[in-house]
Amino acid sequence: MATPDPVRVPYGPHPDQWADLYLPAPGARPGLGGRRDDGGWRGVAVVIHGGYWREKYTAELGVPVARDLAAHGIAAWNLEYRRAAADGPDGTRTPGDGGWPATFLDVAAGIDRLADVAGLGVLADDDAARLAGALSAGRVVGLGHSAGGHLAVWAAGRHRLPAGAPGAAPDGAAGAGPRVALRGVVSQAGVLSLAEAEGRGLSNHAARNLMGGASADSAELARAFALADPMSALPIGVPVHAVHSRDDEAVPFALSEDYVAAARAAGDPAVLHVTTGDHRAVIDPGHEAYRLCRWLVEELLG
Repeated sequence: MATPDPVRVPYGPHPDQWADLYLPAPGARPGLGGRRDDGGWRGVAVVIHGGYWREKYTAELGVPVARDLAAHGIAAWNLEYRRAAADGPDGTRTPGDGGWPATFLDVAAGIDRLADVAGLGVLADDDAARLAGALSAGRVVGLGHSAGGHLAVWAAGRHRLPAGAPGAAPDGAAGAGPRVALRGVVSQAGVLSLAEAEGRGLSNHAARNLMGGASADSAELARAFALADPMSALPIGVPVHAVHSRDDEAVPFALSEDYVAAARAAGDPAVLHVTTGDHRAVIDPGHEAYRLCRWLVEELLG
């Protein structure tokens, strides 16, 4: 079933501060669980793309996922955000306006912007009412791939951030004080430990590249890493489903395995799901690894 064209909503003045809202079409398939509300909506999934937080990877990666979710009765908020600089194979460097704390502030602001959408006049009355109903019922989950998995889990733990951190919002650290809380997260091959990613030097030290907006002073850099690392926020009290293949060549399986072990030890309801395929199988609607992710989103939405 064809889904309607998305509605683009800015959440800031920068060209990368926007999200596309994909709405379920009338008669959208209810999905494996078979449950949906009387308007055909199961809830909202915030789709956060990966690419090791680098400028060259965009929300285009989330489009197939967003369309598939909408076709199964789940509204999808495909979020773009400012990303960090990237080095090209020829030695050139593509500048980026993201990194710490801009990338994190964008993810927080982009998720919170959902609270305004129903009142902006950009949706039909019925769709605005369904969105408002989903938000009031807390039916919003995060679905993030790779670096987006890291950002989704970080966002789910925003209430754990301390006040007065570098890049702090008026009510606390970068992204603190959520207007829209995530009731759960499905992490698709997520980079769930910044410290381990940096220790392994993954993708040419992508984690340090992300955090490059922090001072070169080692103490401040360590503090920034702690605020940005989901492992440091435990427990967050939010279910996290980590879906990962042992054959993943881009993000080691151990990053999900270690996060889930630490989360469970801290008392969080985290679950590790071992699947098959390469790094992008979990965002390929034709692959069983992705279909598991969609089913988990449905389960979290209830």
